[in-house]
Formats: sequence, C-alpha cells, structure tokens
Amino acid sequence: MKAQISTEPGGPETLRLVEMDDPHPKDNQVLLRIHATGVNYPDALIIRDLYQAKPPRPFAPGSEMAGEIVAVGKSVSGFAIGDRVIGMSDNGGFATHACLRPDQLIKIPADMPFDEAACFILTYGTSYHALKDRACLSEGETILILGAAGGVGVAAIELAKSMGARVIAAVSSEEKAQFCTEIGADLTLIYKRNMDREDQKAFSKQIKELAGPDGVDVVYDAVGGNYSEPAFRSLSWNGRFLVVGFPSGIPKMPLNLPLLKSAQILGVFWGAWTYHDPKGHAQNTQDLFELYSAGKLKPRITASFPLEKAAEALVLLESRKALGKIVVTMG
Repeated sequence: MKAQISTEPGGPETLRLVEMDDPHPKDNQVLLRIHATGVNYPDALIIRDLYQAKPPRPFAPGSEMAGEIVAVGKSVSGFAIGDRVIGMSDNGGFATHACLRPDQLIKIPADMPFDEAACFILTYGTSYHALKDRACLSEGETILILGAAGGVGVAAIELAKSMGARVIAAVSSEEKAQFCTEIGADLTLIYKRNMDREDQKAFSKQIKELAGPDGVDVVYDAVGGNYSEPAFRSLSWNGRFLVVGFPSGIPKMPLNLPLLKSAQILGVFWGAWTYHDPKGHAQNTQDLFELYSAGKLKPRITASFPLEKAAEALVLLESRKALGKIVVTMG
C-alpha cells in the first residue's frame, strides 16, 4: 500500500509518501481498498497536533474515505467482500488501504461514485444534525450561513433549501457568492477579511438589511473569529446560533447578547453525537441518502488531487480559496 504519512507535527509540507505492506484486518475489522478520500479541515489540524484526537505517529491523515471491502475479519457480520462503503475514522484516509471496524462503515448506493461518497457523510451529516437536531430549522425561516462556499456551508445551503428555509450565504469573494447562488442560495453577502470594529458594525447592518427588520432566525457559523458577534447581533428574538467551527479563531461572545434576544448558542459536534445517539445518526444517514437519490443533494467537488499530491490538497483547503469539496483519489 501507499500512504501519505505524518511523522512529526507540522503543516502539509511535513507529509511523506511511503510504500509499505498491505495491512491485515483483525477479527473485528475489514480491509478497505480506498478509492477516494474527502479533504476536511480537521485533516489540516490533526497533523499539527491541534485537533482533539491525537493519534500516535506515524499516521496518515484523512477521516472520510470511500472504497470497496477486499478482506473481512472472521467475527465481522453485515459486511462482505465487494461491498461499496464509506469509512469514517480520525485518520488513515490518505492511503490506498485501511483497516476499519463495522461501526465505522456505511454502505453506499450502487450508483454513487466513490469521489462523491468520500465527500458526503461528514459535511452533510454535520449540517443536517445542525439544522435538524440542534436548530430545529422550520419552513419559512431565514438562515444566515457564514463560510457558505466551503464543504459544510454548501451542504447547509442545500439542506436548508430542502427544508423550505430562506438562505443568506455570507462569503469572502464575488466568485464564492456566484457559486452559492448557483447552488440555491436566495441572497448572498460578501464580507471583508480581517474585519475591524467598524467593519463588524457594517456587516451586521448588511445582514439586517437583507434579512428584514426581524433579523435572521438561525446563524450557521463555520467561520468564527470577528465574524461571529456581528452575525449574532443580526439574530431575531428566540434566534439560534450554531457553533460549527472557527478557522478564523475562537470568538469571544458578550453574554448579554443571548439574554437580550432570548437567543440560544448551540454547539454542533457531529462526530461525538454519532456515538451518543447511534439511532439518530442512522436515521439521519438514511434521510441523507434519500435526499441524494432524489437529486436534492450533490457533493460539489471542485478540486481533485492524486494521492501523491495530497499535501497540495491541504494547502488549497487552508488557503480558504476552495469552493465546495476537495478530494484525494488513489488511482
């Protein structure tokens, strides 16, 4: 097998392409021949030792992979050689093979391409859990999505529209705004990078002008930093603020704001939730595949890299210039 290995903490430049013997699954594992791996923000954090999971080195980053089972441990049930599956793990995806447990696998529809499957569960699972289970988004409500052109942001646009909501997509460039409009956003808003206090006030005012006098019902914040407070100030009475991620930094929110608006700040930790509520996760996964089969969801893959250039995929991700999803393919 081949793999992009992290041997020391650092950025994408520290990854090393190595060749080694194919792994052998334990009794409770399957061996997955990986065809494609989605590139996600935690992959850039985990190689720097900045993610909550810190696997022992050496390891391959990559948490969301898709492929076919080529070997099955003797105590495994429910899966067989030849099954097409999505695999979820903290790491191991930037490789041609991986050993995974049955509880880390999800079977995929026969007509779902491996690259789309590798870019599906993490982003759509996160956004569906956020909108359905945490915010309880309702038909006719208005949602503001920060970082709307990224992987989870695009998923949030499609899911919010499928739930009958009005979507305001907030992004950092005209190109990203056009991209979100094509996906289905009703309105777009371009924000400045590195906002100062006056920029924050202007941003909040722009949101309210688009949303209307009552403000937005839900904020989906996948950006953090100086963007969070002005977005929160645009919330309506009883609004809900979803904390999804903070690539721009962890914000400091004045706690008088949720009091004055009777608003809720809701954390979204999809990965942990899947373990705490496996039945809910199974139902959400079924819902997502049904929406995919109905043509209402489609991973927007705008960049693909071979395994040999996986570091370049992470560099593109960290540049925040990527639209939709980035995938690494194994050939």
